[in-house]
Amino acid sequence: MEAQNIETRSDLQQDIDLLNQRVMTIKREVAKVIVGQDAIVDLILAGFFTGGHILLEGVPGIAKTMTAKLVAKAVSASFSRIQFTPDLMPTDVTGTTIFNLKTSEFNFNKGPIFANLVLIDEINRAPAKTQSSLFEVMEERQITIDGTTYIMEFPFLVIATQNPIEHEGTYRLPEAQLDRFLFRLKLKYPTLEQEIEILKKFRNDFGSKVAETVNAVISKQELKACQDLIEKILIKDEIIEYIAKLVDNTRNNGDLLLGASPRASLAIMRAAKAIAAMNGRDFVTPDDVKYVAHPVLNHRIILTAEREMEGVDSEDVIREITERVEVPR
Repeated sequence: MEAQNIETRSDLQQDIDLLNQRVMTIKREVAKVIVGQDAIVDLILAGFFTGGHILLEGVPGIAKTMTAKLVAKAVSASFSRIQFTPDLMPTDVTGTTIFNLKTSEFNFNKGPIFANLVLIDEINRAPAKTQSSLFEVMEERQITIDGTTYIMEFPFLVIATQNPIEHEGTYRLPEAQLDRFLFRLKLKYPTLEQEIEILKKFRNDFGSKVAETVNAVISKQELKACQDLIEKILIKDEIIEYIAKLVDNTRNNGDLLLGASPRASLAIMRAAKAIAAMNGRDFVTPDDVKYVAHPVLNHRIILTAEREMEGVDSEDVIREITERVEVPR
């Protein structure tokens, strides 16, 4: 029996090594265009491997859309892009039923949301009515139109971008929708050295033609195999209790008006498993949990008015919580 367990762990480790090879291949493809942003790409891939939607936030011009587009391009799957605007209607996203004069029947024309990988640019530009069209599909991977339910093909993943600086003509995303995103990732300006590297990379390529050389290097079947593998990663009861304590602390915290939901606990567990596998391990450590806690929680909690007036950031509170809760040994 013990020999069988050793053999099973050995097979699992071989699969993990194969996953890491795929991760490195995808990152090499993305690095043809994107300079830096390694941590962001890692977390986007963690979202891919767990089936979690991603919200990218940052000022204009730091390659939010390009990063999302290139990672999606590295996966051999259908891709669509939706530009959210204030006049966008729900049917512009999900599709609409049209009467066919030739057949005297109503036909459903699928909208751009019917793709494996959907990039929603400037998601906070559309009003609440349009945002509501995403609620069902993001959570249940299905869309109900005129009483008919359409199941989305595997994989289905939404990557959305938003600009946190410019507020004119934007709408705050509903908390229920924010909770459907696995991560909110905040992209920052490149360092001086990275900026120089960007300029050198594109000094003879004004049209970013190098982006056309990015190839699809992982199939749908391989992505499904990666997701199945990550489910098998070991997470001990002590780590599960640690995750529960972190999330519970957000609900009993004087700095917070709204704490995280059980969906956040599940998101931390799934993401920690993905990070463990991407680091070549078949088990989750407390450091994996800490690593994903910030991007999982930062959009799921709301500060009290007093703390906001003091200039406290949600990430400051999350950092305090991770430092306060005792790490299992």
